[in-house]
Amino acid sequence: MKKYIFLIFNFFLLLLFLYSCNSKFARVAQRPNFIIFLADDISWDDFGCYGNEFIQTPNIDNLASEGMIFNNMYLTTSSCSPSRNSIMTGRYPHNTGAPELHTEPPLNMLSLAEVLNKDGYYTVSSGKFHLGNYVRRGFDLIQEDIEITGLGGEDKWVSNLEERPMNKPFFLWYASHDAHRDWGLNEFSGTHEANKLTPPEYLIDDKPTRLDFANYYDEIKRFDYSIGKVVEVLKKQNIYENTFIIIMADNGRPFPHSKTRLNDQGVKTPFIVVYRKGKVLGNTNSLASSIDIAPTILDYANIKIEKSFQGISFKHLLNNPEKSFRNYAFAEHNWHDYESHQRMVRGKDYMYIENNRSQYAQLGPLDAINSSSYLSLLEKNQLGETTEIQKEIFINPRPKEEFYDLGNDPFQRKNLINSNLFKNKIDNLRVILNKWKDETGDTEPDEITKNWYQTTPGSVDAKNNLNKSIESLKTPFHGIRGEFPGASKNASKNNNKGPF
Repeated sequence: MKKYIFLIFNFFLLLLFLYSCNSKFARVAQRPNFIIFLADDISWDDFGCYGNEFIQTPNIDNLASEGMIFNNMYLTTSSCSPSRNSIMTGRYPHNTGAPELHTEPPLNMLSLAEVLNKDGYYTVSSGKFHLGNYVRRGFDLIQEDIEITGLGGEDKWVSNLEERPMNKPFFLWYASHDAHRDWGLNEFSGTHEANKLTPPEYLIDDKPTRLDFANYYDEIKRFDYSIGKVVEVLKKQNIYENTFIIIMADNGRPFPHSKTRLNDQGVKTPFIVVYRKGKVLGNTNSLASSIDIAPTILDYANIKIEKSFQGISFKHLLNNPEKSFRNYAFAEHNWHDYESHQRMVRGKDYMYIENNRSQYAQLGPLDAINSSSYLSLLEKNQLGETTEIQKEIFINPRPKEEFYDLGNDPFQRKNLINSNLFKNKIDNLRVILNKWKDETGDTEPDEITKNWYQTTPGSVDAKNNLNKSIESLKTPFHGIRGEFPGASKNASKNNNKGPF
């Protein structure tokens, strides 16, 4: 009798084990895979699907037709590492403890990669890293050496898919070096003919600027091509339908008036989501923030969203693109080569910017103002031949406040801060921005990081030597950090989401 009881007991244990295994494998099969394709320095309107008539991005455009285009996705800053850390942590830059370029969050900071990895996801970072040591524990594999990943950072994207563990869902952080300056060797060089391009109106329409844009577009072409090769493998492995794909950038194009700015050319990013199994399709004009990306991914992975993530999941928006999501999007600009402290809030129809270092012109970052495009602007401005929008970067001092009516001024050309017609709207956004700063622990320290480089490295005399030695451009303040915004209020431990 005991023998039969023993056999029955073991039989049930076996059934329980098989059920558990089947449930586990079923869960793995059902959970979506995730890929974030992150471009370096590309503005929101530099893909064909966003209306750019000159750029060649056929793979991205095709994916956009099978997914959802966001028309109002905002980054938290237009600066590389602070923006990337915001995406990875779901936190505003001053809340990561690393609000300035080339700074790192504390080691105890929680990342999206770590949460996914702990819940069974195979995680890979391949290409440009530029995040910090805190996030390394979240990845099974990190490929950041340019000799391995290539000049564009995309050389291992396909092989990673082919060599991954096939019994695990995956999260791939595919961060390209494209289209960051300087323009390097590229098999797509010459794809875009300079004489057929028209630069944006805030730049000079001349041969050097058109060539600069042609080289920039060629690097975007490489990014697009690499995405296409990854998609081919996803389809070959029959996992395309169950892979949640995001295509975006970390900040605006590396030209004057774009990168490091809090206007749409700086902090509005192209953002495309493709998830065929989830029936994600259409366009949305709803406001969203890059801090919402991590919570959304965790929501789709059916993983608890920890309190440290300040963003909100926009999962419901992906199935109902007409629904509203955020009432406000916020962004900040801190040190990036040069001293700065700016804050921005954008509502549905209006944008307000606060300039707390208004004594400085906003020429752009070092790479932008050491470019041929900047040199053309500088030359024309010295001759008094620039338009109002072209000379905007040279204004010194700048207005302490800016306000834009986005419905009538989508590219933020006319500052209406002194208009009585919008007084109530301006006052409202001032209140909202101050509330956000207060609730999230933002501060304006007296002694922030100062200029590390000369503010005008490009000059008429430098016509044949644009890329001056970095050493010759350093100021006495180079390498010296001031107090970080939010540090005095311990903002890296503040989980408040602020106004939504």
